[in-house]
Amino acid sequence: MPHPLFNTSCYSALLTQAQALSCQTILDLFSQDPERSQRFSIENEGLIFDFSKNLIDKKTLNLLLELTDLVELKQGITQLFSGEKINSTEQRAVLHTALRDQTKQSLSLHGSDISASITGMQKKINEICQKIQDQAWLGFSKKPITNIVNIGIGGSDLGPKMVVDALTPYHLSGRRCHFVSNLDISHISDLLSTLSAGTTLFIVTSKTFSTAETLSNANFAKQWLLQQGATQETLASHFIAVTSCPEKAIAFGLHPEHILTFSDWVGGRFSLWSAVGLPIALAIGMPAFYALLSGAHQMDQHFYTQIFEKNIPILLALMSFWYTQFFNSKTQAILPYDYRLKHFPAYLQQLEMESNGKSVQCNNEKIDYPTCPIIWGDIGTNSQHSFHQLLHQGTHFNPIDFIVTLNPHHEHLHSHKQLLANCFAQSQALLQGCTEQQALARLLKQGYSEKEATQLAPHLVMPGNRPHNLISLHKLTPSHLGALIAAYEHKVFVLGRLWNINSFDQWGVELGKILANDILPTL
Repeated sequence: MPHPLFNTSCYSALLTQAQALSCQTILDLFSQDPERSQRFSIENEGLIFDFSKNLIDKKTLNLLLELTDLVELKQGITQLFSGEKINSTEQRAVLHTALRDQTKQSLSLHGSDISASITGMQKKINEICQKIQDQAWLGFSKKPITNIVNIGIGGSDLGPKMVVDALTPYHLSGRRCHFVSNLDISHISDLLSTLSAGTTLFIVTSKTFSTAETLSNANFAKQWLLQQGATQETLASHFIAVTSCPEKAIAFGLHPEHILTFSDWVGGRFSLWSAVGLPIALAIGMPAFYALLSGAHQMDQHFYTQIFEKNIPILLALMSFWYTQFFNSKTQAILPYDYRLKHFPAYLQQLEMESNGKSVQCNNEKIDYPTCPIIWGDIGTNSQHSFHQLLHQGTHFNPIDFIVTLNPHHEHLHSHKQLLANCFAQSQALLQGCTEQQALARLLKQGYSEKEATQLAPHLVMPGNRPHNLISLHKLTPSHLGALIAAYEHKVFVLGRLWNINSFDQWGVELGKILANDILPTL
């Protein structure tokens, strides 16, 4: 059944706009509007969102914004923040935003104030961090914990791992955090061969405490500890559980005081702000963890209160919707020009594709229109020597998000300027391209004969006019990172609203698990 949105005059006008703009270039749009860069740039919470290099004009933007009224986005945002059960298939609220609200305002859910439980959870995280910082948490060796291994997968791994790596300059001394996710036992085995069992703490993170990969690795860790000298009595000092099912963690053998819980209104891929973020807090300390939450909360407030035409998450979503629906775009490339954001594309893969990779509408009708694009990418400049060839000269339409940090944590400013120059050069090359005449002139200037240059010039042609966003962070701080993550989280929600899908379930992952259990006994 077609989405009702697609039968509106607004949508028809956007189809006309797409055809008209296909005959123009983004450079044409810049020449028509000298104020375009300023008009299509927004700054909030240390983050500058420049969407001027997209194939849109003011009329297109106004029509896209009109779509948000047609899907009652403002009402949807209110429902999200107020705790209504917008996860319709599981009848759950979606309240990861409450986890980072440092104002401590009361929020009632099912008749109880959840702010008190959030405060209690954060207090327990702080106590664990303080005990390890004070070297009072001892392993079976009677020595302080020096290595922390997070065992989890999906949202219990990708978010915390990404943040811990991104905030390396903020790491506390005396400990290291590691992450194990894969069912392939080589993953945990290779890591444990480098660690000392007597000073290693495992955080077992599983919402249901039944995830096959997580329990397999947790059992391996338990056996490794016993082989290295731990006893059944001392095992408890080497495990913390983060779960919504504490009774299962206790049955596994964990001490009740070593169990942190989070509620069913926290989705896995939105959970790094909860007790799932324990390894983040252990790595960077509670003050920096609170700064991460604060940055996300500031973006929440921006999303909740800012007018839509100046609203970063909404504009991020509208750019994606524009290309997916009207230009048949099937992918979105994420290119962070900061080595410490190397896990960010993989994090966004789950956030966006597990949320919006759906083919059924909220009203149970089958979808006959494109939804979530394939999210992919890598860090620059590595990506330039990998797949930028396709971005510049390939036949696919690939919108791009460049993400760059303007100020580094190190003092090697010339090196950072080189990195920035490469990012901005890629943006410029994708925008302006290179004509055959320009290529010919360049080759002749380089000393090629006219015959050689004429033969080679067609291979140097780049069409340009490749649309992209440029997201600049003043610096990769906990606060700015929190804002960046929250912006993409809200982008996902807005797109779900536009596509009329539930962004907060993931039924598509279940069948493979069931079949694996059936196949296992036959092997």
